[in-house]
Amino acid sequence: MDKEGFKLTTLSPLKPSDIPPEEAIIASGKKILDASESWRQGKTYHGIVKTFSRPKGPGDGGGWHCRVSEHKPSEASFDQMWGKLGKDNALSEVQFIPDLKIATKIKDISSTASIWSLTFKLSFPFSPRVYTVLQVVHYKDELPRSGIVVSVPIDLSSPSDIELAQLEGQGVQGRYVVVERIMEMENGNTEWRMATTGTAGGNIPQIFVEQTMASQVSEDVPNFMRWLHGLSK
Repeated sequence: MDKEGFKLTTLSPLKPSDIPPEEAIIASGKKILDASESWRQGKTYHGIVKTFSRPKGPGDGGGWHCRVSEHKPSEASFDQMWGKLGKDNALSEVQFIPDLKIATKIKDISSTASIWSLTFKLSFPFSPRVYTVLQVVHYKDELPRSGIVVSVPIDLSSPSDIELAQLEGQGVQGRYVVVERIMEMENGNTEWRMATTGTAGGNIPQIFVEQTMASQVSEDVPNFMRWLHGLSK
């Protein structure tokens, strides 16, 4: 599959045997991030987290949502942020996202791509949600430095993947796509941009997912900063 033939969507989760070149996944992620700069602006949370969105389009499983925050070196440097969000992204997220309870690495595909099972515990009366994703990481060392992590849904239901499926968490299967970029800026600050689309599965209405996405993803920023600063104490 070439770069133009791959689309980031929750509608068609990949099977391990059909994973396209990592370059195609990263290129699709960059395309989404570039497009997010022209999406409709929504609320600003915590004074620094701007949100944007665009409606569901052809081939999309749901609408897309984006958050953007800019951080001064005194708050967090590029190296600090990429060090935690670029390497073993899921293991860091389980430390600062309250609903994310378990992050299990199922298989390494390469030195920059791996399959993960992520288990979220939701408030009563909803059952836990399990998201199985392929995470692909790309780092650009040339100035200005930047790093991207793209997470895409993976389907382990094939008989040939039964051993991998046994490592998945227990709960209702959901699907999401997440593209995150940490980038140095000319003013010395670091931008953290994230775009996502998802479906929770089960009996959670998609309209509820859409209405709450902006506020939910915005919480990740202050939660991450509190966790990061707590590590240095």
